Amino acid sequence: MGMKRISIFFSMALAATALIGCRKEATEQQAPPPPVVTIAPVERQEIIEWNEFTGRTEAVERVDLRPRVSGHVQEVKFQSGQLVKKGDVLFVIDPRWHQAEFNRREAEYIQAEVRVTSAEREAKRTEQLLTNRAISTEEAEQRESRFQEAKASLLAAEAARDTAKLDLEYTQVRAPITGRVSRALITEGNYVSGIPAAAAVLTTIVSVDPIYVYADVDENFLLKFNTLNRANQIASNGKGEIPVELQLADADTFTNHGYVESFDNRLDANTGSILLRAVFPNPNGEIVPGLFARIRIPGSAKYTALLVDERSIGTDQVQKFVLALTPTNTVEYRAVKLGPTIDGKRVIRSGLEADDQIVANIVQQRVRPGMPIVPQEATAEAPKTDSQTAKK
Repeated sequence: MGMKRISIFFSMALAATALIGCRKEATEQQAPPPPVVTIAPVERQEIIEWNEFTGRTEAVERVDLRPRVSGHVQEVKFQSGQLVKKGDVLFVIDPRWHQAEFNRREAEYIQAEVRVTSAEREAKRTEQLLTNRAISTEEAEQRESRFQEAKASLLAAEAARDTAKLDLEYTQVRAPITGRVSRALITEGNYVSGIPAAAAVLTTIVSVDPIYVYADVDENFLLKFNTLNRANQIASNGKGEIPVELQLADADTFTNHGYVESFDNRLDANTGSILLRAVFPNPNGEIVPGLFARIRIPGSAKYTALLVDERSIGTDQVQKFVLALTPTNTVEYRAVKLGPTIDGKRVIRSGLEADDQIVANIVQQRVRPGMPIVPQEATAEAPKTDSQTAKK
């Protein structure tokens, strides 16, 4: 009986030992190895922070060309859209009437010159004739008066001649500025009036080089800009000018470079913005007035910043964070304060150091704070050739 109990007890012990071994083996099989996680270093770069705004291009000069004399349009001497230089003849108004008027005024001027010459000779003989008592004092005074009247008539004739000469010159309507001309709004054979109130627009001309860009900038940027500018902390182009970069609708980058010309003299209380005007060289005329444009203006001096890939940043309600690698090959939660973006990367204001390494892609890696990992360095990207600039 005793041997039977011992046998049963021994069998139960063996069964218990076997059960414990099975559970331990199952537990060891269920525990996965630490995951391999791609780690990226925090980058250091010298950058300039840029603020972007939308605007429109406008010509520096714009002229509505109107006739200064009346007459029939005899000739149109340009093609629509042509580049013209200041002084080029664009329209010719029939000059015959004005040529005849000029000739008449020229003849009147010559007549007035002859009268002056004759009156001057008489006036010069007056003193001698008075000495010889050949004429009376009254006659002498009349001679002097005729001489003065002749001189006044000469001045009037000269003014009339010069006016007629101007009218004759104005029959050739010239470009007052260098730029691109529009189409002819008045064609050959039509009568145009030179009266200012009734003068019709013949065509329009806009200057090409340089060109303005107008943009509304917000109040916060204006205050920040003025503060930094007073402290000489705004990046300049070496000429004391604040640089501006321009991107047109068909471009992917900011390829045109200009400078801030001025701000308006008051803030619009309705929109909370102020008008900025920038100047851009346009030697090829590729920037046409009226185009939609994006401009960016420096909002800081050049400084060294820490940058991480956007995919490395997670969102915890309203808090932004990254997962940083610890010396024990675990990841820890780091709250970060973000700055502007630069070429797909984000400036980190605080929360990281230059020698930190972080999880390269939080969503893809699926790691949690405190989890042990096997770090793997990210594949190096090809170096960028463009200048590193940050934008808001």
